[in-house]
Amino acid sequence: MNSLFKSEKGKAEIIQLYDQKLEELKIDYIYLNIDTSYGTTNIITTGKDSNPPIFLIHGSNGCAPIALETYAGLSSKFKLYAIDVLAQPNKSAETRLSMNDESYGKWIIEIIDALNIENVTLAGFSFGGLIILKTLEFDESKIKEVFLSAPAYIVNGNPIKALFKFFIPMKRFMKTKKTKYVEKFLAEVFTEPDDFAINYLSKVFVYFNMDFTPVPLISSTKANAIKTPISIFAAANDIVFPGPKMIKRAKKIFPSLKKIQLIENSKHVQNRIQNELIANDILQQ
Repeated sequence: MNSLFKSEKGKAEIIQLYDQKLEELKIDYIYLNIDTSYGTTNIITTGKDSNPPIFLIHGSNGCAPIALETYAGLSSKFKLYAIDVLAQPNKSAETRLSMNDESYGKWIIEIIDALNIENVTLAGFSFGGLIILKTLEFDESKIKEVFLSAPAYIVNGNPIKALFKFFIPMKRFMKTKKTKYVEKFLAEVFTEPDDFAINYLSKVFVYFNMDFTPVPLISSTKANAIKTPISIFAAANDIVFPGPKMIKRAKKIFPSLKKIQLIENSKHVQNRIQNELIANDILQQ
């Protein structure tokens, strides 16, 4: 299988930033490598073994250290398992799974079974939300509750807006290597500027073969069958997965919806204060 990284040099630079972010978090952690039928999955774990388990699942073109930063503070109550999603610019296997079948759900359940744990809470951002909902579709018997931040798989934004605000600036950066195009892209996605994101995504856009497959939507039938409590944090100014549109559909299709909140003044990626509010909600479960 050809690597999704375009060069060893590029991979090394991306992994260096991964390690940099992890060290900046100043946490005690260990790595776990879990063998699944889709390849080895790298997990960063922290917190007391006696605490209940929570899986943190990052978004597209992300990595486990970013998820740990997003959901900071949870180790006071949980045993954290931050998962490097397969086929993303991180330390897991490069097996690209389909968003249109049960693969992602089967993959997460294989990890849970390998760890021999139950009553797992799942928390995920963006594409991580799709993975979590796919898990509930496949087998929700070992899942206690889920928390979704600006999740994929419920609604999609306007594709014309995405073309002009995301893809064209991205392609211009890939062609010119001018940072202003990455900054333009991130200004549409991030609530506040993020220097690490600029550095990290600048490498990813150049050195990694990203997945541009259209994101599907969960069917009403599958959503209606889910029994696990779901909390959703939708972003008011999100043009990727619009918050008001998400709230309207989620209320219609999820009978197990425990909470849905519109985060005001938030673009797709929440800022530190907004993420702290989400983490506090998780701690209150």
